[in-house]
Amino acid sequence: MSVVRTEAVARGLPSPERIAMPASSLRPAVLAARERLAEGRAKLRKQHDEGSPGIQVCARLTDLVDTVLLDLYEAALSDLGDAEELQSKMALVPHGGYGRRDVAPFSDVDLMLLHAPGAEDRLKPLAQRLTQDLVDAGMQLGFAFRTPSEACTLAMRDATIYTSLAESRFLGGSVSLFTRFMARFRKDARRRAPRLIADVEHARREERAKFGETVYLLCPNIKRTRGGLRDIQLVRWIGFALHGESDLDALSRAGALAKEDFHKLRQARDFLLRLRNELHFHTGKASDIFSKEEQIRLAEVYGYQGSDGVLPVEQFMRDYFAHTSEVRYVTSNFIAGVRPGNSVVGLLAPIFSHQVEGDFRVGPMHISATRRGLVKLRGDLAQVLRLMDLANLYDKRIDHATWQAIRESMMSRSSLELTSQAAHRFLSLLSQPAQLGELLRRLHQLRVLEKLVPAMAHARCLLQFNEYHKYTVDEHSIRAVQIAAGFQQDDGVLGEVYRSIKDKRILHLAILLHDLGKGFAEDHSDVGERLAGETAAHLGLLERDAEILKFLVHKHLVMSHLAQWRDIDDDSVVVQFAVDVGSPEVLKMLFILTCADLAAVGPGVLNEWKLSLLIRLFRRAMRHLAGDGAGQDFDETLSNRRCELLDLAVAADDQNWWRRQAASFPASYLLDRPPQANADDLRRLSRLDKQDAVAQGRYLPSRSAVEYTIGAYETIAPGIFHRLCGALSGRGNQILWADIQSLADGLVLDRFCVHDLDYQGEPPAERLEEVSRALVGALKDPDGKPPTFRRLWGDEKPSVPETGRLPTRVLIDNNTADVYTIIDIFAHDRIGLLYAITRKIFELGLSVHVSRIGTHLDQVVDVFYVTELSGRKIADESRLEEIRQSLLAAIERVESGAAAGVS
Repeated sequence: MSVVRTEAVARGLPSPERIAMPASSLRPAVLAARERLAEGRAKLRKQHDEGSPGIQVCARLTDLVDTVLLDLYEAALSDLGDAEELQSKMALVPHGGYGRRDVAPFSDVDLMLLHAPGAEDRLKPLAQRLTQDLVDAGMQLGFAFRTPSEACTLAMRDATIYTSLAESRFLGGSVSLFTRFMARFRKDARRRAPRLIADVEHARREERAKFGETVYLLCPNIKRTRGGLRDIQLVRWIGFALHGESDLDALSRAGALAKEDFHKLRQARDFLLRLRNELHFHTGKASDIFSKEEQIRLAEVYGYQGSDGVLPVEQFMRDYFAHTSEVRYVTSNFIAGVRPGNSVVGLLAPIFSHQVEGDFRVGPMHISATRRGLVKLRGDLAQVLRLMDLANLYDKRIDHATWQAIRESMMSRSSLELTSQAAHRFLSLLSQPAQLGELLRRLHQLRVLEKLVPAMAHARCLLQFNEYHKYTVDEHSIRAVQIAAGFQQDDGVLGEVYRSIKDKRILHLAILLHDLGKGFAEDHSDVGERLAGETAAHLGLLERDAEILKFLVHKHLVMSHLAQWRDIDDDSVVVQFAVDVGSPEVLKMLFILTCADLAAVGPGVLNEWKLSLLIRLFRRAMRHLAGDGAGQDFDETLSNRRCELLDLAVAADDQNWWRRQAASFPASYLLDRPPQANADDLRRLSRLDKQDAVAQGRYLPSRSAVEYTIGAYETIAPGIFHRLCGALSGRGNQILWADIQSLADGLVLDRFCVHDLDYQGEPPAERLEEVSRALVGALKDPDGKPPTFRRLWGDEKPSVPETGRLPTRVLIDNNTADVYTIIDIFAHDRIGLLYAITRKIFELGLSVHVSRIGTHLDQVVDVFYVTELSGRKIADESRLEEIRQSLLAAIERVESGAAAGVS
């Protein structure tokens, strides 16, 4: 579109983006056109609301635009004179979506005025008059003024222009001029088809990278995200390059597009066009982002009812993803079938390949079926899995011709028998990582995976309607397997642990199953355990393997929960966890499952901090399960870190003070931070007056966050923790997590990791100093005034519908820790929320000893280890209920915007 507009301006024509003229100065023909467009759109809106199919509304809208445009064209010809001569030298050519006749209510109208060579000066007044009138009539116009030669040349050089002109049709003027143009355009396109296809594919890949590479984005762009309307158009554009025809029906009749694929694309197109029309009509503008608010609204409009465990919006989005996943699959298959092969590789393949049992041939890049192998593959699931197992073992892709034969055979069968041989082949496939993720995805696309793992049928396209998960349940599960298999190449702890697991079948199967219990009324971990047992019986697993599988699925959240929300330096926590796991091999699998699960939620979810916590928990638990020789000795590591800390203080005056502080220095600080940073903090504390405080900030590039450490004597002020939370939040910092620790001699050392919302990337040194001064000032303020929370332009999180929010919960745990009561708080994030919670804890007369502050997109999970001020654990039930209700009330006040100090 930008190319078209730029050309119009360069030719001296009026820009179609110019502001329309006021109605009082418009010609009667333009006023009539404006009125006709408005009346026509209103009529089409009514037809849409009454249920007219999307393609029908788009076609009628196209007819409306055609009529208005031709009326203005005739009026311009009449006013300019010499109409017959002008028409013989030009043609009106709609292209792009307008040429395709699926223009949406507020889409741009792409129009080319094609003119004969040498007629440019004669036709320029008509072009100027027409573009001005169309804009004044209320159209969003993209306009081009070209000769046939110019149009063809530009299209062969630019994929964007080619894809738009591939949708050209005749509207007015000279039929012969248009016919000659299209004849040359088709000829040029077919002659340059390989390069054009490569350019179009490249442009589409870049677009998907920007708007969404996966089908299963939870807030997709209906047009540009993978599986959307643009992928359907991609088939048209490639079809035109190869066959001179972009119409899907014509491509199907010519045998270029399988009939079943044609029907799937047409059904998806109709579904998506109706959806896109609704978004345009509802917003009154071009709008292709399918937000969560719109998803909820449309689920109600379309009459979805929901069921136990599945919301109406989740049902609706399941249908949406079913269509877009079919588009993605059909498009990928179509492109693979037309993509030119490497002739050199094809010639050398027989020389550098070998046969496997006469049925398959393993080449340099692909594995394919022989003629005998193709016969065996048809309709035999065990043979298909045998081929996939070999592809995984040799780490080769299945070539397209073989895959197409499998696809046609599998899709044509109404039922498939799961034999013991097929189950054995599937378990063998699961034992190797190389191509596993992609092969599972292909089995899922064929609807074969659900024959092997029946629970996948329920999970297909199942939306997780929250801000935490980015993908549908089935995509998340397969992606998690793919990520785990990728740990094979990892140079760190993940790779070391993954490679040491001897039998990976159960690990990969557990990862595939871990979330399939979602979408039911019960807790998904409990449902998952039951599904794991059923799957184990279905595949004929041994009893011991079945028990491990059930344990891993049922407990897949435990390790993440302990690492993030419990004190993993507490031996009682680690010992109980190790006892529950029971064996080193199961611990390894649970560790890999946990990391893969987090990483598959979305980019950046498994960050360095979470991984370090999980590794620490894994190593400590492994020590209990496998003895001192297993992994890294935790106590020895801590002892070495304390010695390093003392070595850095060898010249200090008060060595006894340093020894006391080193002995009490928390493990989380010793293991997570460089020794020099810890020594610097202690050095500042050693010079501290009892009525003073010290704060220091440093940027952590690996976490894209700032760490602030604050030291003081615990007697400096009441409510240290909530004062610090208020000072940080009040200055535009989003608190990601916090670690509060007590040292020897009544000192406290608190650590906060934050995102500074005022800066992209590393804040300047003066900003770190400013916030550090504010932290010290908050502790020294004798009045302890509540902070004022300012709102920043652009710092608000995306609006989250009530349906998508986790419920606010305050849970009390009196079992995990021996001397502390643990408060878990789950709530929707709001400005000032953490301050309100920590202040209420202070007002309740509680002392916070350990805290874990976490933010997942729009949800917070805050954990506080507390006692009464006397140091006693809270045992009285009425006191516990008072604490719970008071915190719920404080959170509710923030939710309603009435929290004190929030502006």
